[in-house]
Amino acid sequence: MTTSSSALRAPADTGRRATAVPTPVDAGQVLDRCRTLVRPALREAVDRTHPWVGEMAAYSFGWCEVGGAPAASSGGKGVRQALAVLGAEAAGAPGRVAVPGAVAVELVHAFSLLHDDIMDGDEARRRRPTVWKAYGTGPAVLAGDALFALAVETLAAAPAGSRAIRLLSEALQDLVRGQADDLLFATRPWTGPERVRPDEYRTMAEHKTGALLGCAAALGALLGGAPPATVAALDRAGRHLGIAFQVVDDLLGIWGDPAVTGKPVHGDLRERKKTYPVLVALDSPLAGRLAAMLESGADPGEVAALIEKAGGRSAALAEARRHVAAVEVALADVPMEAGPAQELRSLLDFLVRRDL
Repeated sequence: MTTSSSALRAPADTGRRATAVPTPVDAGQVLDRCRTLVRPALREAVDRTHPWVGEMAAYSFGWCEVGGAPAASSGGKGVRQALAVLGAEAAGAPGRVAVPGAVAVELVHAFSLLHDDIMDGDEARRRRPTVWKAYGTGPAVLAGDALFALAVETLAAAPAGSRAIRLLSEALQDLVRGQADDLLFATRPWTGPERVRPDEYRTMAEHKTGALLGCAAALGALLGGAPPATVAALDRAGRHLGIAFQVVDDLLGIWGDPAVTGKPVHGDLRERKKTYPVLVALDSPLAGRLAAMLESGADPGEVAALIEKAGGRSAALAEARRHVAAVEVALADVPMEAGPAQELRSLLDFLVRRDL
C-alpha cells in the first residue's frame, strides 16, 4: 500500500545506544530468526496433548496434512511470537526469555482462529480446508480448547507467570469483546440510527486484532524484566498496529490482488462484510445508493467503485496511517535497545505495507 516510508522510522534518540540512522532490517529475516527460536518449544507444547488433538493443532499450524503426513507449506508468519521475542530484546534481555510468552500467544492465536472459522463458516485458510472442515466442528472446538489450556499452562510455568497470565487474560477478554461485536455487526442494518459507525468498528478491531498483538509485545517485555512503562507502551503500540493491520486487511479484501492475498477479488463485498471502507462510505452523501446496492447484491465491481467514489478507500488509507503514526509515538515513549527496536519497527512496517 502507499503508506509513507517514514511512517515507522525510528527517532534518532529512541534507542539507548543509537548514535546514527539504523541500517534497514529485512522483516522476513526477523520472522525467520524468531520462528527458529520459538518453534521447538511450540512443537513440544503441542506434543503434550492427546495425539489426535495434537494432529489437528499441527494441521492448524501448517506442519502436517490430515492424517499426520508432513506438510509442504510453512504455515503462518509467526508475527505474534516475533513481537514477543523482540519485546524482550528491546528491553535488553535475550530473546529466549520470551519463549514461554511467544508460545502462549501463538497457541491463543491458533485457538482463536479455529473458533473464528467455525463462527464465520469459513471453509478455507491459507489455501487449505479449515480445521473444522477437515476434521469436523466438534473436533475443531476440542482442539481450540486444548490450545487455550496449553497457553495458560505454558505461561504459568514461566518466571513472572502470574503477571503474565494476567496480561494474557486481559487480552483474551478484549478479544472476546471484539469477536462478539464483529458477530453482532452482521445483524445490524446498513443505514439508519442502528447502523455500525466507523468508531465502533475501530474499537472492535482494537479488541479483536490489536489486543493479542499488544499482549505479545508486552509479554516479551514483561518476561524480559522491563519496567511497567515499557510493558504498557508496547501493549499500546500493538493495539494501534492491530487497527492499522485490520484496516489494511479490509482494503485488500476489496481491492487486493488475489495472487497476493489468496482471497477472491471483491471477496469481502460478496460476503457483505461491514468493513471500514464500507462503513465510511455509508456516512457519505452516497450512502442511500450504496446501501441499496449492498442489500440487492449488486455487481461487486460496481459496489467497489462507488465505495471509492464515496471516499471509503482514501479514508481507510488515512486511518491506517494514523495508527501507524500512533505506533511510532508509543515506541518513542520508552528507551529501547537500538538493534531490537529497529527490528521491531521493520516488522511493524512490514505488517502494514502490504501491496494493494
